[in-house]
Order: sequence, then structure tokens, then C-alpha cells
Amino acid sequence: MKSLVHESKAGLEGLTIQEAKVLDIGENDVRMKIKYAGLNHRDLITIKNHGNSKENIHLGSDGAGVVTEVGHNVTAIQPGDEVIINAGLGWKENKETAPENFQILGGASIGTFAEEIVLPEENVVKKPEYLSWEEAGVISLSGLTAYRALFTKGKVKAGMKVLIPGIGGGVATFLLQFAKAAGAEVYVTSRSKEKLEAAKAMGADKTALSSEDWAEAFGEKADLVIESVGAATFNQSLDALKRGGTMVTFGSSTGDTVEFNLRKFFYGQYTLKGSTMGSQEEYKEMLSFAEKHQIHPIIDHVFAFNEYRKAFETMENAEQHGKIVLAIGK
Repeated sequence: MKSLVHESKAGLEGLTIQEAKVLDIGENDVRMKIKYAGLNHRDLITIKNHGNSKENIHLGSDGAGVVTEVGHNVTAIQPGDEVIINAGLGWKENKETAPENFQILGGASIGTFAEEIVLPEENVVKKPEYLSWEEAGVISLSGLTAYRALFTKGKVKAGMKVLIPGIGGGVATFLLQFAKAAGAEVYVTSRSKEKLEAAKAMGADKTALSSEDWAEAFGEKADLVIESVGAATFNQSLDALKRGGTMVTFGSSTGDTVEFNLRKFFYGQYTLKGSTMGSQEEYKEMLSFAEKHQIHPIIDHVFAFNEYRKAFETMENAEQHGKIVLAIGK
């Protein structure tokens, strides 16, 4: 059984496909063959943060495939079922924060960038019929992250003005689709004119280049900002937020540390919320919402399994609009 792992080498140089041991299946587990898996920024950050440990790490959180074996206590899933994976382990109910034992698939154990995986039954759901295999392989992690940030934390409602900085990545495109489906007016920013044009085609109401004054470009300020870029855009996002507005943040790809004017913040009566991933309860809500509104993940490119290096380079260079897919099996 082949799996994509990262050895203790710097960056992309440590990536390699290796033979991995076949995992044992427990009485509450499901074994499945992976057909398609989605690449996420988490995978890129994971290999960048992989230090001098002698232990290899296994990559991949998103995936879709076919069940080949189930444990004795499994009832809702059967061999032959077409399924998708919720990568959040140990978070069942929607609460203010994840439990202490919450983990995301990929790392020390086998990830979804593998020919086969074994997971608890609760982390596997039947594939929505309206989604293609490629779409099913990429919807889970980004879709759930966007759903919790927008609905649970952001409390989005019809008529709200929602700003999404850094449009183009997987979560950002889901945010745009979800917010429009909820009846919000959506503003987006990017360094790329091409990505702004693509966002307009998806329904974005107003766009601005990252280098512009956003509030001036949009003509008004936002009720809600979903901030995932990090230090590079945090203060621009705050400046584009109306007094009394809310910012939800879940990403820091451009830096973990920010400085901002505290007096301006409390005089503005702003609210800042952190978010990450989501619960199994929210995961099912997200899938129902997506199916109700016939929301299809935006696919940028599908790479063969052995083209993993190109896939990671595309994400590292921020060239994609939407999701990057690895075709693992047939």
C-alpha cells in the first residue's frame, strides 16, 4: 500500500511516495480505498513545520473513495459504499471550541494521500450523489472550515456585507459560495486581477486589489470580515470593517503575529473571533446546505498521484483558484 510521506528534509524535498503498512481494522472502523484526495494549506504548513524529527509524517486530510471492509459494530456503512471523509477526529457536537483531544487527520498516522485508509465509522459519510468524485474528494476540510467561520462564528444573515480577503484558495471560494447562497452581499480582494475576475463570475458583488484602499474601493464598509490571510492583511481587514462589526479569523499563512491599534479597536466596538475546522454536527449541516443550494467545489487542477510535487508547488506559489486534487486510485 503506497502513501505520500514527508521525511525530515526541508520543504518539498522531503516528499516521497513510500510503501506503508496495511492498517488493522477495529470493530468500529471502516476501511476504504481512496479515489481522490484534496490538497490543503494545512499540508503545505505541515511539511514546512516538520523539523529534525526522524519520524516520517503522513499527509492528507480530505478524501473520497469506496469502502472495502467494515468492523463488527459498524451498521450505517457497508462494503461497496461510496463515501467521503470528515478529517476532524473527536469533535462531535457544535460547541464554542473543540475538545482538548481534537485532532485533524494526517500526521503521525496514515493520511488520505494513500491508496487505503482506516477510520472510525463516525468520520465517514456517504458521498452526496450530486458531487463528482473529484468534488467529493475536496469538499470536507475547506467546506467545514468555511461553514463554521461564516455561520457559527460569523452569524451571517441575508443582506449582510461580507468581506473575504485573499480570494482564490479553497476555503475562500467556499466562503464566497456559501455567503451568496445565504443572501449576503460579498466583497473580495486579491493580488491577482485574474482571480478577481473569476470571483466576479462566481457572484462576488465588489472586488478590490490587495494594494488598494478597500473601504474606498468598495464604497462602504463590511458588517463581517472572514480573515484567513494573516499578518499581511489583518489591519486592512480591520480598516474595512464597519464600527460594531465582526472579524472571524482562522488562518495565518502570511505570519502569526500582528500589531494593531488597541484604542481604535475598542472605540470601534469591534468583535474578533477565532475559528478552526468544525464539529461533526456542523459537517453534516454543511453538506446539507451545499446540497440544498447545489454548491459544487471549484476545482483548479487534478494531478496524478505521482505528480504530487507539482500539486504542492502550485499551492506554494498561490497559483490556484479553487481546490487542487490528487487522483489516488481508479
